[in-house]
Amino acid sequence: MTREIIAILRGLTPADAIEITDVLIDAGITKIEVPLNSPDPFDSIAAMLAHAGDRAVIGAGTVLEVSQVEKLASIGAQMVVSPDAFPDVIRATKVAGMLSFPGVLTPTEAFSALRSGADGLKFFPGFKLGVEGLAALKAVLPAGTKTYAVGGAGPANFADWVTAGATGFGIGSNIYKPGYTADQVAEKAAQIVTAYDEAIG
Repeated sequence: MTREIIAILRGLTPADAIEITDVLIDAGITKIEVPLNSPDPFDSIAAMLAHAGDRAVIGAGTVLEVSQVEKLASIGAQMVVSPDAFPDVIRATKVAGMLSFPGVLTPTEAFSALRSGADGLKFFPGFKLGVEGLAALKAVLPAGTKTYAVGGAGPANFADWVTAGATGFGIGSNIYKPGYTADQVAEKAAQIVTAYDEAIG
């Protein structure tokens, strides 16, 4: 079973990258992003790819520029996640053969992202859109569009988001904060996976 959960490891350092990656994969989370405003993110991503690139989809978050996409492609990253839906970034990501998950909030942004080639839509901040907003948008999005709720989505309300049409989630501080031990991340990841499986049914 491939769970549509993206672990957002903001603040991760290269020293912790391998250990945290392993506990996430062991828990059943196989989409992992390191935001580019983390310390030495390209070093962390490169190490994670070398260690587990065949077991997980590993890439970067907070990607805002085409030059960043090009650097990620050069180290073999597999996924690009952004807080916005910059068409140039989406197109460059697809040209490089990586998965593209741009951030959107409105119908205009959602359709622009899809037209640019996005593989899925990151609804961010999810708590601003809400489950009713997502349900309304899902009514007009193309069938099969992958929709990830990010920000305000967690184990306590996964079921509500799924009912509204979310197909996946991006999880940040609910799964990782700088200073968390691998054991803490493993515990949180297990709770998230259990709640996700129950919500998806």
